[in-house]
Amino acid sequence: MSRRVVVTGGGCVTPLGTELAEVWKNLTEGRSGIRPITLFDASDFPIRIAAEVPDFDISEVGEDPAFWQNHPRQTQFAMAAAIKAVQSAALDTARLDPVRFGVYLGCGETFPDIKQLGELMAASVNGLPHCRRTFLQESLAEKSFWYRPDVEPNMPSSFIAGMFDAQGPNLNCIAACASSTQSIGAAAEIIRRGDADVMLAGGAHSMIDPAGISGLHRLSVLSNSNERVEKAMRPFDLNRDGFVAGEGGAVVVLESLEHAQARRADIWGELVGYASAHDAFRATDTHPDGRAFVHCVREALRQAQLAPEQLDYINAHGTSTRLNDRVETFALKQSLGEAAYSVPVSSTKSMMGHSTTACGAVELVIALMAIRTGVIPPTINYETADPECDLDYVPNTAREINCRHVLSNSLGFGGQSAALLVSRFDGRRRPR
Repeated sequence: MSRRVVVTGGGCVTPLGTELAEVWKNLTEGRSGIRPITLFDASDFPIRIAAEVPDFDISEVGEDPAFWQNHPRQTQFAMAAAIKAVQSAALDTARLDPVRFGVYLGCGETFPDIKQLGELMAASVNGLPHCRRTFLQESLAEKSFWYRPDVEPNMPSSFIAGMFDAQGPNLNCIAACASSTQSIGAAAEIIRRGDADVMLAGGAHSMIDPAGISGLHRLSVLSNSNERVEKAMRPFDLNRDGFVAGEGGAVVVLESLEHAQARRADIWGELVGYASAHDAFRATDTHPDGRAFVHCVREALRQAQLAPEQLDYINAHGTSTRLNDRVETFALKQSLGEAAYSVPVSSTKSMMGHSTTACGAVELVIALMAIRTGVIPPTINYETADPECDLDYVPNTAREINCRHVLSNSLGFGGQSAALLVSRFDGRRRPR
């Protein structure tokens, strides 16, 4: 029989703050974390807004913050979130069996030394035509420090393992915007089958960089509402025009129920359902019927032994793009039937932007907070209804509700879909 998996702590680094109480206050008050870009000079860019983590304090990363100063922001965010998660769970990592303690993150690509590499490419072009390739190859070889192992996507999970002596399973998932949702679900499966007792799971990312913003803009997914900064991100609204790039990270502490109870941990919730599927359709577009997403929702409910009408809240992927919001709405109606119209759905990306590989982990922490506080954050900037998006999106104002079962959804480029279902802990619940 598989083991039950509970969440006993969580930490996050977001555009709305780095302490969970502050983040939650800002979310429930409907505050926007979207601002003009400051991480680079975007004055000549067509996109000049983002949801940055403001004034991030590098001292939150650990005992030697200077060591981490030049590491990618996603590494800094992941480390800080992991430290906060362990502290919130009152987890004494020194007392854990290290080989039964693992890390599973969802972190993505980074863009190191863009300026230096650009200068090198420009220099090669200015050389003699027949020497261009040779010049570039020789220069790259001479400046081999440009290959930095610390920028590989798996390095944040490795650094976290080193910090806490977590010698168990250590992995990183790269599945676009579904990455950290899949990492948490897969980490839970590791515990269920008995390969670990404790896992730190989540993700981090930042694409607020000249290359990242330019690439997303060329994909035509970013909002160009530079003049209405805080209102640029408007999921499910008729006048939505794309998402705002965000950044951040979140980590949760997953434990087997037996392990958590043995140390008398405060249980935030139980992970009762997880599913991952693929559209097998196109590299960037979600299938028009959201078929992978429909499967994920139905499978998560099946594992949790819940009927659609038992859901109390859905934290939507809700990216504010024309296609995604329409398909997600359609897929929720396909997977939940008539219950889709009675379950509140909100997109907290409306306030924090889209943190790509990190978004699922951040939104799971939000789902857990909804269970713990009985408050649902709103979808802000919802002003004009879209006939194709006709669910209850909790417009503009937070709502108090008795949250017992919450679904968190993620969809990613390439056709990835994933869903996590968390419930208020009930000692009588039958394990799946």
